[in-house]
Amino acid sequence: MSSFIEVSTSHQGRVATLCFTDEARQNQLCWAAVDQLADSLRDCRLSGARVLILSSGLARHWFEHAWLDDLCAGLEGRPQTGTGTGWFCALDELAHETIISIAAISGDCAGGGAELAWACDMRISERHARFAQIEINAGLTTGIGGCSRLMRLVGITAVTEMVLTGKALNAPRLFELGAVTELVDSGESVDRAQEIAAGLVQKSPAALAGLKRILRRAEDLPLSEALEFEQKTFRDVLNSDGALQAMKVCQTAYDAGASIAEVHDYD
Repeated sequence: MSSFIEVSTSHQGRVATLCFTDEARQNQLCWAAVDQLADSLRDCRLSGARVLILSSGLARHWFEHAWLDDLCAGLEGRPQTGTGTGWFCALDELAHETIISIAAISGDCAGGGAELAWACDMRISERHARFAQIEINAGLTTGIGGCSRLMRLVGITAVTEMVLTGKALNAPRLFELGAVTELVDSGESVDRAQEIAAGLVQKSPAALAGLKRILRRAEDLPLSEALEFEQKTFRDVLNSDGALQAMKVCQTAYDAGASIAEVHDYD
C-alpha cells in the first residue's frame, strides 16, 4: 500500500505535522489517502498530540478534491482504493475538543480538500494559493462543508458565487472575507503554523478544550443558549487543574508592575 501521509512531531510529541503527498494524482484525495489521513490524525491524538498541522509535500498543491475515479467506481461497482469513511473520521478528528487543528496551506485546494481546510480551527495560507469548490463542474454538490461550514466563515454571497460557478478565490480575497486566518509568503506556511503551535501547547489544555466547545456550540445555538453554555463551560474550566495557578501567575506579574499588554504578549 502506498504511503500518502508523513508524520513528524515536535515539542515532546505535542505538535504533529501531517504532510500529504500524491504526485500522481496532483494531491487529489483518493479513498486510500483519506483513510490514511484519518488514521494518522487519530493516532497522533491518542499519542498525546495537542496541535495537528495539515501540510502538503507537493509544490503548488495543498489538499485537492476527491479523486473522482473512486466516486465513479463506487457507482459502477468497481474496486475502490479504500473505504472512503476516512472523510468523516478525519472531520471528527479535526473537531475533537482536545485538538487544535491548523491548515498550513502552501498551494491550491479544491472540493473536499478545501472542505478539510474549512474544518480546521486555523488556516495559514500562502498568498498564491487558490480555493475552489469545483463540485458543480463535475455535476455534484458539496458534501462535507463547502456550503454549510464555509457560509459560516464568509457569508452566503461569496459562497453562492463559489459553489454555483466553481470559481476560485485567491487567498488574499478569502483573508478579507474571514476564511483565512493569516497570509504568509511562499514557503512560509508550515513554519508559521509551527510557530503558532508552539505557543498553543504552552496554554491550558482544559481552557483550550473549553473554548473549542464554546466556539463550536455557539455556531448552532440561539444567543441565550450559547451564553448559558459559555457560562457552564467557564465554571467547569475555573475548577479544573491549573486555572488557579495560571491566574496567580498573571496577578503576580500585574502586582510587580507589568502592564496587561506585557503580560499577555500583545506585540
